[in-house]
Amino acid sequence: MRKPFLLRKLISADTNDKNRYSRPMDCTLICCVLLIVAFGLVMLYSTGSYNGEVRFDDAGYYFKKQFFATSIGLFVMYLVANTDYHLWQRLAVPAYGLAVVLSTLVLFVGRSYNGSKRWLALGPLSFQPSEFAKLAVILFLAYVISRREKKPDLKFLMAVFLSILPIVGLVGTNNLSTAIIILGIGVIVIFVSYPAWFPFVCMVVAGGGFMALFLSVESYRLERLLIWRNPEQYEKGYQTLQGLYAIGSGGLFGKGLGGSMQKLGFVPEAQNDMIFSIICEELGLVGALILIAVFGIMLWRFLLIAQHSADLFGALIASGILGHIAIQIVLNIGVVTNTIPNTGITLPFISYGGTSVVFLLAEMGIAMNLSKCLPRSFGREKKKITHSEKRTTTA
Repeated sequence: MRKPFLLRKLISADTNDKNRYSRPMDCTLICCVLLIVAFGLVMLYSTGSYNGEVRFDDAGYYFKKQFFATSIGLFVMYLVANTDYHLWQRLAVPAYGLAVVLSTLVLFVGRSYNGSKRWLALGPLSFQPSEFAKLAVILFLAYVISRREKKPDLKFLMAVFLSILPIVGLVGTNNLSTAIIILGIGVIVIFVSYPAWFPFVCMVVAGGGFMALFLSVESYRLERLLIWRNPEQYEKGYQTLQGLYAIGSGGLFGKGLGGSMQKLGFVPEAQNDMIFSIICEELGLVGALILIAVFGIMLWRFLLIAQHSADLFGALIASGILGHIAIQIVLNIGVVTNTIPNTGITLPFISYGGTSVVFLLAEMGIAMNLSKCLPRSFGREKKKITHSEKRTTTA
């Protein structure tokens, strides 16, 4: 079968290496994931201990639930990392269909929490379909785009973009923040597959119009824009102000792990969306920058994986995972620092949320399987190519 037309642009010179899948997984990526996951558990215990004690008479309540979900997630990550990623080609369309069905069920039989209906009850456990939808959309887009062999035109690209709007609409009904992330993933994956500005602008305009529609439906969403500009004038700006107080009081080196005052009931739901503010208060600007740097290294590895992937399907999956994690990090930190309006987005691997951490670790497993394509030594690889070029020139 003829290779996809973009293969040479997306894949590096080492794609013809037959021994690529005998290589080990990327150690740097594995270390980054494990380090962030461990750090997240520590910070969650520190941040959620007060709320756990007050609400459930158990300071370790949130930590225990997150540790259980993380253990499942690490097991899933191990299984997925040792599974050939081409298996997901056959499951991409069924996974997307399942995501649509589950998101529809939430509207009718979903469980509400803090006024938002986002969960499906599975006995004593709860499941958030929107987290599964993110991964399903990445696989679906990668599959649909990679199986097209001829150069895509604007009509094809817009058709692909429009195909994810049903899941965006279903998720956005009760969870606008996740709908924004899914739209962002779609724009990034399609742009990577065909880096032309006109289709990109068309998708941004279409996505912006779709989001404007959701904003206009509920008045409280428009109110967030006013709160963002003047949080001190609105009662609902309390969380934002308390988060900013936490960041400011942390200073350069923070008050020390466990030393936060704002987590003692001042920052509402501190273990969720606002956990970054507690990190800043306890570990200071230095600790926050170190965490951002580790996230940056992780994103850099995703970029390398996308560049060196063996085929377009793998490259687009890595690009989708890169886009997902990057968008969520930027939006969460932007909300906590009041750089953007409050959208209720969690910080990956750090904020409390069992469904989120399981599917995030599943994505990391796919990325680790893809990372087998990375050259063991970029320096050596470069020298070999240079030496070969010299021999060709001499001949």
